[in-house]
Amino acid sequence: MSVLLSLVAAAAYGLADFNGGLVSQRASAWSVALTAQLGGGALVLLAVPFVGGSPTHDDLVWAVAAGVGNGLGTAFLYRGLSSGRMGVVAPVSGVGAVLVPVVVGLVSGERPGPVTGLGIVLALPAIWLVARDSGEPTGPSSPRSSGAVDGLLAGLGFGTLFAALAQVSEGAGLLPLALNQLLAGVVIVGVALLLRAPWVPSTRWAWAGVVSGVLGAIATGLFQVATRGGHLTVAAVITSLYPAVTVLLAATLLRERVHPLQAAGLALCATAVVLVATG
Repeated sequence: MSVLLSLVAAAAYGLADFNGGLVSQRASAWSVALTAQLGGGALVLLAVPFVGGSPTHDDLVWAVAAGVGNGLGTAFLYRGLSSGRMGVVAPVSGVGAVLVPVVVGLVSGERPGPVTGLGIVLALPAIWLVARDSGEPTGPSSPRSSGAVDGLLAGLGFGTLFAALAQVSEGAGLLPLALNQLLAGVVIVGVALLLRAPWVPSTRWAWAGVVSGVLGAIATGLFQVATRGGHLTVAAVITSLYPAVTVLLAATLLRERVHPLQAAGLALCATAVVLVATG
């Protein structure tokens, strides 16, 4: 059940990122990221009374850490999707998101089997293959380079989100998840102000980010449940398959070209997920 929940979470994240990437090309990425968090937070808040639960002080602390990671991850992901190629930013962020929870899981005593361990190891070179594209310029000012950097920063943010939410107790209910979503919005505004980027949602395209927020909140909740029924390392790697959905939509609907090295990286990502799931 843990693997199934993680796969559904991956699909929801992938759809959310595709929508976020599209609307971020028509409105400020920061404003789209903000409305996404507000939309997701509102959904979770509405569900809080129906779920119940009593979060502890530690649960709320972990929710704050998750919110910081969520805000940074969403902001840099949408910035990358708006300026770089969707087929690069999403996969790099997905594989990067594996690193933090895997390290946390191993440090906390999780010991995946040899097949699962092989899948986790294979995820690392996949970052290089997906980010590299010999057919385009790779200088520091190129769109590809910028997109890869944003993808990596987003991945580290989401990795923090995954690792922190996994520490929230089962009886905490949805309040920590709601706190995570709303605090992420505050972080997005703060980073936008530091970078002097426009963040006020002033167009209808910016408010379309709410769709991504709702999908993202559902995905995050599913991931949190998945970690309670299995290892954090496994749930994190499976959930990080979400870029496959984004890349597939980008290739079919936006006609983005997938180059050979990038395709090899995506195949390696898929192989890693299969090994983790079957191990």
